[in-house]
Amino acid sequence: MKAYLQLVRAPAALTVLGDTVAGAAAAGRPLRGRRALLPLASAAFYWSGMALNDWADRELDATERPERPIPSGRVTPGRALAVAGGLTAAGVGLAAAAGGRDAVRVALPLAAAVWAYDTILKATPAGPVAMAACRALDVLMGAGGARAALPAAAAVGGHTLGVTALSRGEVHGASAATAEAALAGTALAAAAAAGGRAHSVRHRLGALTAAALYSTTVGRAQYAARQDPSAATVRHATMAGIHGMVPLQAAIAARRGSLLGALAVAAALPVARALSRKVSPT
Repeated sequence: MKAYLQLVRAPAALTVLGDTVAGAAAAGRPLRGRRALLPLASAAFYWSGMALNDWADRELDATERPERPIPSGRVTPGRALAVAGGLTAAGVGLAAAAGGRDAVRVALPLAAAVWAYDTILKATPAGPVAMAACRALDVLMGAGGARAALPAAAAVGGHTLGVTALSRGEVHGASAATAEAALAGTALAAAAAAGGRAHSVRHRLGALTAAALYSTTVGRAQYAARQDPSAATVRHATMAGIHGMVPLQAAIAARRGSLLGALAVAAALPVARALSRKVSPT
């Protein structure tokens, strides 16, 4: 079981649950009743992407990361592919049960984007953009595709773009320019999450607090990578970027009137950090 938990980076799914919460808040469609299943659909898509990632990278990982489940022999390539396919189907099914046709209309392109990224686009210049599209679509799934959630989707997608581009240097190091671009993206995402009209002073303060936590934790790690773009520093910045998604989602939810959703999302951060010591999210 531990091998499969490592295959899908199980604890890292805690950082994706807030995508649909942020999207739902942005669209004014709270996650109540069956819609509360939408975060589980996000987790299923995330896990499917991680399993598919390792299946697609199995030959490269045999050289660069032999400790991963497939090259170490603990999970066969066929089983990893089956896990990816099963979790993709689960994600679409959960989206259908939770949000009906509106959610499925976004879930299907999201599933296609995940598979396209891992099997075709990841190693190309379009890779970071494709990953950003996955996370933006995940936000829109929570909103049922509503246009009102486009700014929230853009903020989450922009953050993902920077983290993904920088993460390419986890093994051999990155460039200072890449780290600087990721840092600039973090500043823009923080401004987008906390800016604009809020429902009340409480919501504004909640959004500003979460955005400050996001920009401080992620920005500090990315600045360190700018100063020293070695592999170890880049890995730390990547992990900070993955965990930093949580306060970013909380800031968006709080600004759009869902303080309860923001608090629920924020509660995942300490759990994700603790579990990352057992199963790496990168």
